[in-house]
Amino acid sequence: METMKLTNEWDKIFPQSDKVDHRKVTFTNRYGLTLAADMYIPRNAADGKLAAIAVSGPFGAVKEQASGLYAQTLAERGFLTLAFDPSYTGESSGEPRHVASPDINTEDFSAAVDFLSTLDQVDSERIGILGICGFGGMGLNAAAMDTRIKATVTSTMYDMSRVNANGYFDAMDADARYELRKQLNAQRTQDAKTGSIAPAQGGLPDSLQGNEPQFVKDYFNYYKTSRGFHVRSINSNGAWNATSSLSFMNMPLLTYANEIRSAVLIVHGEKAHSRYFSEDAFKKLKGNNKELLIIPGANHTDLYDRTDVIPFDKITDFFRKYLK
Repeated sequence: METMKLTNEWDKIFPQSDKVDHRKVTFTNRYGLTLAADMYIPRNAADGKLAAIAVSGPFGAVKEQASGLYAQTLAERGFLTLAFDPSYTGESSGEPRHVASPDINTEDFSAAVDFLSTLDQVDSERIGILGICGFGGMGLNAAAMDTRIKATVTSTMYDMSRVNANGYFDAMDADARYELRKQLNAQRTQDAKTGSIAPAQGGLPDSLQGNEPQFVKDYFNYYKTSRGFHVRSINSNGAWNATSSLSFMNMPLLTYANEIRSAVLIVHGEKAHSRYFSEDAFKKLKGNNKELLIIPGANHTDLYDRTDVIPFDKITDFFRKYLK
């Protein structure tokens, strides 16, 4: 395992709870990448092994943002939780930086399950995962592959394969997709010549002009303000590398979602621009242990950090039911 220097001071965007113990940990995935994580352990847990939940997302965020808030809150409710930085991002390893991959990021969830399964405090038969935004899609893909995952929650989910291949609201056709592939592969050639990886052009602006789509304003108001800014967050400080989109365009994440036999709860905001990702993903699922919960009036980023909106009681009840 790679030796890593992790930040020791509390640098989350949310206050530290006095109901849980917190420590930094690392673990490796099957590609040999070392992932950095925050582990939250309930202080007043009953004797015996605990149910555990691995948490990641949103896409382009770090564990000090929404995933850490979810993890700490669920630890307050009795679960041992792990909020991790995906490969190539945050404090996790991987070069070049700011790479995303449908395969590697799905593997990150399974690697987290590997790690949790080795802990003396954890019941390895009671492990779940929670994916936020783009890591909701990665979480469903992991649940379809990894039978050790007994329960999955997605919150304000994105299907990153679909949005990269088809654009928002499926506005891209095959010709537009071909032109995008040409552009991205030309960028690969340029990157090879320069020996550096160019960032995508779609990062958040440093200021708003006022005519942006509402969802861009919502992202800005989270990532670029004191509400959610973090120095290691891609969405706060830059962009993914440009060519990451290629693998998502060609590798659909939710191909086998209909084969998930374990429990799934999909949560989304009624007013979210991304709501259709969750609704369509839910249509793929089978079995009476699947549920779609639409939160009235909520937009996409409300489910990042608004504790008065995030249905933590429902999420807790779901995990208690299926991780027992």
